[in-house]
Formats: sequence, structure tokens, C-alpha cells
Amino acid sequence: MTAPDGPTPEGPAPAGPGPAGPRPPRAVDPRGPRFGAAMTSLVLAAVVVTGAWWLLAVQAVLFATTVVLGPGRGPWGLLFRTAVRPRLAPPTWWEDGAAPRFAQLVGLVVVGVGLLLAGLGVPGAVVGSAAVALFAAGLNAAFGICLGCAGYRVLLRLRTRSTATA
Repeated sequence: MTAPDGPTPEGPAPAGPGPAGPRPPRAVDPRGPRFGAAMTSLVLAAVVVTGAWWLLAVQAVLFATTVVLGPGRGPWGLLFRTAVRPRLAPPTWWEDGAAPRFAQLVGLVVVGVGLLLAGLGVPGAVVGSAAVALFAAGLNAAFGICLGCAGYRVLLRLRTRSTATA
């Protein structure tokens, strides 16, 4: 594939192919979602410690923004692109942005359920949902294991398999 002309979700296309080759459309630097997971972990850890529902609501907005705009244009993606990525070597591979976007949707559902249950008066809902989301974000940040991305790939295989048998 060739590098797209003009700006992409991760910013301007690299001048040359770099170690990973030219960026495919909708692809993201895989270090960006991992950086976003680290920042998300910080917010969620603060929620677990404080139990602040409004901070969980802020994280829900961050998740929703990234779901709507894509991982390269969400708040953490913009911070990565402007403050972190210029200091790094070019990526060695590109990641399709659909899997991290789906992972953000899963995170939004988890914290959304926590906020809904908290609004209904369920004790521990805020901290519980933040702890579940923190576990997933922490795995991604620390070890590069994205549970939402893995779930996306499983769903994609199931959809492909069901389409092939139909």
C-alpha cells in the first residue's frame, strides 16, 4: 500500500516508508493505543482510590470521544501524536485502527454500566466498573495485551466464518 496523501488519523503521513513501510489507510502506530491505555489506567486508578463517580464520567467521555473520532484523533491519541510520537523512532509495524476503537467501545460499555448502576444506587458500582476497566487498560499499558482488541479479532473470525458457511 502507499502512504495516504495529506493528514491521516495519526497526523501527517511519514515522509518515507520507514521500517514499517508506508502507513495503510486507517492504520495507527500501535504505541499510541498503548500510551492511551497507560493514561486511561491513571484515570481509572484515581477512580478506584477515590470512588469519584464524576471522574468515571470523565473517563466515559474520553472513551466515547475516541470511539467516535478513532484512536488517532481521540484525546490520548492527540497527546501521543503531538507530544510523544515526535520523540520516538518510526514504528516497526502498523495496526488497523478498528481493533483499538472496538476496545474503547468495550471500555465505554463497562464504565457506562458502572455509572448507570451507581445512578440506581448500587453500592460499589463506580469502583467495581473502574477496577474491571483498569485491569484491561493495565494489561494493555504494561504488557501490550489488549483484551478488547482480542475480542474484536474473535468477533471478526466468527463473522467471517458465518459468512463463509452461508
